[in-house]
Amino acid sequence: MSNFSRRRFLTTTATSAVGAVLLKGCLGNPPEPSGTASSPTTTTPSTSSPASPTAQTAGAAPETTQAKLGFLPIFEAAPLIIAQEKGFFAKYGMTGVDVSKQANWGSARDNVEIGAAGGGIDGGQWQMPMPYLISEGLITKNNTKIPMYVLAMLNTQGNGIAIAQSQVGKNIGLDSSKAKDYIVGLKQAGNPFRAAYTFPKANQDFWIRYWFAAGGINPDTDVSLLTVPTAQTVANMKTGTMEAFSTGDPWPARIVGDGIGFIAALTSQIWPFHPEEYFAMRADWVDKNPNATKALLKGIMEAQQWCDKKENRAEMGQILSGAKYLNIPATVLEPMLLGNYTMGDNQPNINNFQEAAMYWKSPRGSVSYPYKSLDLWFLTESVRWGFLPKDTLTNAKTLIDKVNREDIWKAAAKEAGVPDADIPTSTSRGVEKFFDGKVFDPENPQAYLDSLAIKKA
Repeated sequence: MSNFSRRRFLTTTATSAVGAVLLKGCLGNPPEPSGTASSPTTTTPSTSSPASPTAQTAGAAPETTQAKLGFLPIFEAAPLIIAQEKGFFAKYGMTGVDVSKQANWGSARDNVEIGAAGGGIDGGQWQMPMPYLISEGLITKNNTKIPMYVLAMLNTQGNGIAIAQSQVGKNIGLDSSKAKDYIVGLKQAGNPFRAAYTFPKANQDFWIRYWFAAGGINPDTDVSLLTVPTAQTVANMKTGTMEAFSTGDPWPARIVGDGIGFIAALTSQIWPFHPEEYFAMRADWVDKNPNATKALLKGIMEAQQWCDKKENRAEMGQILSGAKYLNIPATVLEPMLLGNYTMGDNQPNINNFQEAAMYWKSPRGSVSYPYKSLDLWFLTESVRWGFLPKDTLTNAKTLIDKVNREDIWKAAAKEAGVPDADIPTSTSRGVEKFFDGKVFDPENPQAYLDSLAIKKA
């Protein structure tokens, strides 16, 4: 892998046209998903049965049987938890995996900095683009670069924007424009609408920013944004610390269930089958343990296939409910796992399995495979909000090629006996469409930025 210096990352010399050429070479042609990019289907996606044990155990023995993986207590962590609890890691020789709950995203970042040898973690579950920001030393102590590899996407969907009960009747729903005058008026009156997420400059920050901006509300000037750890979601909403919270299941629905608030929007409504959280490891661990890395991926892939079967969701809820995992009763988790959401505030409830978190396949194709085009959206959105410099798109090919190791995913999938039909042939998922009509074409990310009325870039 070529070194990608922070100085080059911050240099602003090339034009967006050059960037588009580079990105085209990086991302290739769109795939042939089971639903078109412009109009995802609503048919239930097929879930391939796991391959035979003989095929699945192909490949060289892992260099180590141990790995320490971090997770946060949300549905995105399910593939790691299920791989551990159902014995899928052990099946591929990884008998010493430690799946460790992290206090918050900042702790996960700190722990991957020091690595398992120093009492931290080797990798695990991440919001995007955290692996990129850690690799470039942009969110680490002393700007120390800790090279990371993105190895798989853990899930799609499974997030929501919860609103405090004090806001009932203010017309706050999926179309935030209906509440624009009210929300902007609060800021003008010196009492701004407070909206929280679990970590800045990453997934859940992006979701609520997109939702606000789609309704003409500027998240940087019209509301007050703050960071609140996942585990404090319910308590902080109850005490009135914020009026809105963008976070992963089960917390939005838990807020509704406890009578603390309602759900304004599911991220599955904002961007159907959107990229959510990812499995990423320290690059030095992967480089030292290539076979063990593939063994971990095989275990995760089998867990994702298991998770996607509707008939397994009740057992999945029981496992996730454990004290060392989400520590929430299975009776609370199961409705969400089946796509059943009570929205509140006189909004129609959602009862659709395809609105739930998915882990292996969706109508847009593979969920587990880490499409480079989706990484590009996260980098582009980072530019939109001024989190990364404008010339990031010019250098995106180099950066994505360094961090995204979709080649390792493919190698593990082949060894695991995953059918060829379930292994994408392109690193691009093609054109993405959002609920407000905006379009992201990975061949021309600048056009997406130009189409957005509210942005810093």
